[in-house]
Amino acid sequence: MDTAPAAKASIHAQTPPKRRALLFLVLPPALWLLCFLVLPYLGLFFQSFLGTNDLGDVVLEPSLDAWKAFFTKTLYRSTLLYTFKIALTVTSLAVLFSVPLAYFIAFKVRRGKELLYSLIIVPLWVSYIVRAYAWKIILGREGILNSFLQWAKITDAPVEAFLYSEWAIIIGLVHIYTPFVLMPVYTAFEQIPRSLVEASKDLGAGRITTFFRVVLPLSLPGVIAGGTFAFVLTLGDFLAPVLLGGTDNLMISNVVQNLFGTSNDRPLGSVVGIVLLVVVVALLETTSRAEKSFASLESGRGRLGGAR
Repeated sequence: MDTAPAAKASIHAQTPPKRRALLFLVLPPALWLLCFLVLPYLGLFFQSFLGTNDLGDVVLEPSLDAWKAFFTKTLYRSTLLYTFKIALTVTSLAVLFSVPLAYFIAFKVRRGKELLYSLIIVPLWVSYIVRAYAWKIILGREGILNSFLQWAKITDAPVEAFLYSEWAIIIGLVHIYTPFVLMPVYTAFEQIPRSLVEASKDLGAGRITTFFRVVLPLSLPGVIAGGTFAFVLTLGDFLAPVLLGGTDNLMISNVVQNLFGTSNDRPLGSVVGIVLLVVVVALLETTSRAEKSFASLESGRGRLGGAR
């Protein structure tokens, strides 16, 4: 008895329900992304090519004035470069703090590893605003740091340079975003086979050589992912510069906020937002390719070593 027609019929009967189930799973998030991500960005893009009247209201007439203003006025370009500088500094410091700490927890701690990791992640449970205000209290004129320096007779008067400065922004953002870097770095360290570390030591390599020749290359995808988190989140931060940097250390997100609010120049604000979006997308694409290339390179080395 030929069962092929019956099997084909059952396959065809099962296909539509599977497709409907797949559509039911994919359609809601796709609609969400379309309504709250794609359409708003398309609105920004088209609004950037509109003009404004004397009252600052957007008029439905094509205009390149906003794009000309962005590329001709040095304020926006200098603020964007300043934001890149802050983001690069914050990312570098967050990585420098996260890598040794994650290495210590992953390779040196025998007991209480989960507890230490949880203590590092605890700041994420506290509101971003609370953490930013905490640094404002610490670095302020009558704050904890100035009070300690005066109590220890190191300074005779409060130091004004602690708060409302570039380094105040960097300190606050490093504290806020370091957990975002540590999590993927720690995960990358945990996935490294301990046999490779032991083999490196058996071959005569010291701890430093083993770290730079074995551990760090294998953890580069996690380091890149964590650094990307810190860089992108710093680029879009607008609260810490206001609370800790003052009016003289504004970042590009503060400019966008002012253009949509106080200045009421929405086309120019749209231009800055689109430029920032393009930069972030290009950065994410570059780091994603770097992660994949390092991951494939290390997996290829692992297969080659196993074959030998």
